[in-house]
Amino acid sequence: MRKSSIKTRLLSFLLKAARLRIARPLVSIVFRNMDKFIPVDRLCENEYWMAFHHPTPEYPLHILIIPKQGLPALIEANHCPPEFYRAFFDLVRTLILENDLEKLGYRLISNGGPNQSIPQWHWHLISDSPGE
Repeated sequence: MRKSSIKTRLLSFLLKAARLRIARPLVSIVFRNMDKFIPVDRLCENEYWMAFHHPTPEYPLHILIIPKQGLPALIEANHCPPEFYRAFFDLVRTLILENDLEKLGYRLISNGGPNQSIPQWHWHLISDSPGE
């Protein structure tokens, strides 16, 4: 089995486990320490954020963007420094340019409350076109 396939399966397992109330504390620990534990091939990252392909994509291009610190929800990000948000927009801009999404079209989505399936604030950069 290929290394990337193992990583994808492990991340997919973590995302499914996060939906189970009993497993959420363990999954929260993993996401709080994701820099060390999340087994993904990073597309782009900086001091505060990392981006990688969604392990179970729902769109031709489906990228997850996750802060490197444990933030269960957007509402808990009010204490983050301005550099945190600047780094987010710089990373998104890089992904848009690398995938030619300004021309192809894209959406940037963040779910919250009961619509958030994992206990970690994250964004989805999606496009109906597969990108470059």
